[in-house]
Amino acid sequence: MIGVLIPVHNEELLLGDCLHAALVAANHPGLLGEDVQVLVLLDSCSDASARIAEGFAVHCVEVQARNVGHVRGVGARHLLNQGARWISCTDADSRVAPDWLVAQLALGVDAVCGTVTVDAWSEGFDPEAQIRYQQAYQACDGHRHIHGANLGISAGAYVRAGGFEPLACHEDVQLVRDLERCGASIAWSHSPQVITSARLDARARGGFGDYLKGLVHAT
Repeated sequence: MIGVLIPVHNEELLLGDCLHAALVAANHPGLLGEDVQVLVLLDSCSDASARIAEGFAVHCVEVQARNVGHVRGVGARHLLNQGARWISCTDADSRVAPDWLVAQLALGVDAVCGTVTVDAWSEGFDPEAQIRYQQAYQACDGHRHIHGANLGISAGAYVRAGGFEPLACHEDVQLVRDLERCGASIAWSHSPQVITSARLDARARGGFGDYLKGLVHAT
């Protein structure tokens, strides 16, 4: 079984598109009919996120943490207990490509760090900031970016590395560092495609949204 892990905190505007894309990927013929469980972790949601998730063929778990590392850890443990051999992570403001899971598994490694493509830039993201982003970002194989929106790990490697730590941000970076220390094989690949939002009102402080905000305010 393959698990797809999606943490959610008040994502009613983008969650529907995220889940639709995840389910399309889960039904890709390249998976040869293998079972895929899409797991939505509803973390302290006060909007319509839970109702939206209930409209899709996904599994939902409610948590009260406001800590993305803790939430991803809860989700990973749930998927491992369900028998997942591979865990793919994305975010609720992102849309995975139809062949996302197939592309991750085809790399034949312990873990996959994928890139992201930014969706339509927000009005607050001026042209100069866009240029700074494009100059700094490596959208190619061999990049060194780590995104919770495009990350895949084998069950065995995840357990050996100790899993996600309960960090408020950069839990994905810490996990990859732990994987490296354990000698896991990691593909830094541009093949698994994910589109993510360019919003500046980040859900997790210190995450990708705050990185974009820093580019806007850079001189």
